[in-house]
Amino acid sequence: MSSYNTMMTVLSSPDILPAALVALSTILILNLLKPRRATCKKQVTGRRPPEPAALPIIGNMHQLIWNKPCVFRWIYRLLDRMGTDILCLRFGSTHVVAVACPEMAREVLRTKEAMFMSRPATFVSSVFSYGYKSASLTTVDQQWRKMRRIVTSEILSPALDRQLHGRRVEEADDLIRYVYNKIKIAPESNIDIRYIGQHFAGNLIRRLVFGKKHFGESPVIGPGDEEVQHVAALFTLVNYVYSFCVSDYFPGLVGLNLDGHEKVAKGVARTFDRLHDPIIEDRMREWSTCRKSREKKGVADFLDVLISLEDSAGQPLLSFEEIKAQIVEIMFATVDSPSNAVEWALAEMLNKPDVMQKAVDEVDTVVGRERLVQESDICKLNYLKSCIREAFRIHPFHAFTAPRVAMDDTTIGGYMIPKGSHVILARLGLGRKPSVWPEPLDFQPERHLNEGTTVGLSEPDLRFVSFSTGRRGCPAVPLGSSVTMMLFARLLQGFTWTKPPGVEIMLKEHRTSLSLAEPLVLNAKPRLGAHLYVAS
Repeated sequence: MSSYNTMMTVLSSPDILPAALVALSTILILNLLKPRRATCKKQVTGRRPPEPAALPIIGNMHQLIWNKPCVFRWIYRLLDRMGTDILCLRFGSTHVVAVACPEMAREVLRTKEAMFMSRPATFVSSVFSYGYKSASLTTVDQQWRKMRRIVTSEILSPALDRQLHGRRVEEADDLIRYVYNKIKIAPESNIDIRYIGQHFAGNLIRRLVFGKKHFGESPVIGPGDEEVQHVAALFTLVNYVYSFCVSDYFPGLVGLNLDGHEKVAKGVARTFDRLHDPIIEDRMREWSTCRKSREKKGVADFLDVLISLEDSAGQPLLSFEEIKAQIVEIMFATVDSPSNAVEWALAEMLNKPDVMQKAVDEVDTVVGRERLVQESDICKLNYLKSCIREAFRIHPFHAFTAPRVAMDDTTIGGYMIPKGSHVILARLGLGRKPSVWPEPLDFQPERHLNEGTTVGLSEPDLRFVSFSTGRRGCPAVPLGSSVTMMLFARLLQGFTWTKPPGVEIMLKEHRTSLSLAEPLVLNAKPRLGAHLYVAS
């Protein structure tokens, strides 16, 4: 079962209402039994952001449970109904603050970033980080500083980026060869853009991490069963981490699996253990042997980098669990946005043939049709980058950014934010704000073009969120940009894309996610010389 279907099965289950009753009853009992300490608590003064009516003890938790699995749509309805750019919800004793205004977003991620540096400690993030041992899912402590430093200075170093350039090119070549072979065998067959986009990202990150794209013997064409399971597990992870799980706000309920999240998270972790552990263990033994024999061993991929690091005593710097955790984090941070942005961009462009033609013309002008587009060409493909920016703006993969935790009482936009609040940026509220983006739902790449300047995929003014910013933001923006743009540019240069006969492309979101309601399936015709596909 795919990650998407797994999520829908669990969260749409008819058992959700009985589970909700159990959850609410348990919350009330736990709160009644909790001993009350006679301690002096600092009083939070000032006005909190607008908030809907809440019940004693549980706050808005009953509404959160009632609106599963569409919690994000409920929050956006509240923002709209209350006519506010900032909203405060209360789940038990935890305040969740949604921000939908660029000025306030900049306050959170720039002006007061030091106040919002931490992440919440949740069951799902603990499982996927193997006990908070990675860089992104960890609360602010020495472990976070250690892993963040390793990611930024070692994994994402310019030298390693140059060294692994050939691996990225190989996967981009395999992408167009895969599509070419499919339509050569069956010229009228349709290509599932979501499928090839997700597996391009999955194949690429496995090449960079493990030095190979397949876990076992390479199939003749396309991903094998283990690769399909791996990508499904990665997408399940990104759909479940920080996804308004009941026990995120009531830790005493961990273990009851009331909304199904815990069971799914454990299952995904077992998949990662089954697929990753043998590779990591074998490589660690190789490095251990080399250390004992004082034999020099070169670094060939991300895994080698993590294993090769040593402390001041010459011993391995990272444990097995730390390496596992960081590998999972690198992988899930790579797969979601590229495939989603490219799928939405192509869907929008096929409904606007003039936009599609401008994009193809730019590739032909900058690159031509006698060679394949390369990473070095991306800086000149400003219209293509504008198309992807527009897809990020209108169609983000996630409705909200990962939560930041207020480390002390503070303010946002003049409103009081209590210590411990979870602050999330509303991606749709920012990217579709009419006062910032006229005709916000109209796909207009031209709005991102500035005369004489190079277009980037990041949005420094936070008028929308492509990649998060700041010290807790995504450190791999260049890698994410490259993966997205190479997928997009190779598909546009290599093939002419058309709708299947009698099919209309409906730009409709799925009810429970921001993905297209149905995967984008298109006809493809080669537009380059056959030797470029075969020789690639």
